[in-house]
Amino acid sequence: MSINSKKILLIASILFYKRRKNCAIMEDIDKIDTKILRILQKDAKKTTKEIANILNLTISPIYERIRRLENLGFIKQYVAILDKKLINRPITTICQVSMRYHNEAFIEKFEQEIQNLDEVQECYHMAGQVDFLLKINVRSLDEYHDFVKYKLSKIDNIGVLNSTFVLKEIKHTSEFYI
Repeated sequence: MSINSKKILLIASILFYKRRKNCAIMEDIDKIDTKILRILQKDAKKTTKEIANILNLTISPIYERIRRLENLGFIKQYVAILDKKLINRPITTICQVSMRYHNEAFIEKFEQEIQNLDEVQECYHMAGQVDFLLKINVRSLDEYHDFVKYKLSKIDNIGVLNSTFVLKEIKHTSEFYI
């Protein structure tokens, strides 16, 4: 096993330990909780009564289980998923960002500044060839050009930007397989 592989395994072990210590994991919930999560992932507007009917249980325990799942952090928020074409954001861009320097201060500054860019829908700090992966939805290629020129490129320490454009969305889900 190479030194890099050992480092990655060590980092993953530390992250797992920290996460386990600070929050619940799937072993902390039962089959009914899992069924509730599946139902809410498909339709967060389902009422407690509807979920109780689906699971052949009474309303009160379902209500308590949902509150518990929220308190444990399994349910982070309830959202409406919008149609990007209907809200006039049809262009999806995946932007790969490589930093010039990789010290903690530059990485934290990038992470803070990216939070202020409304066009960025998702941002991931990556291991591998690029440092960050951004998902951006805009109205047009001109709007994306302006975004890169006037906003993204103003963030210090960006070395390389590589943009790819989605031609067709094959699968898009917010559901986790549980």
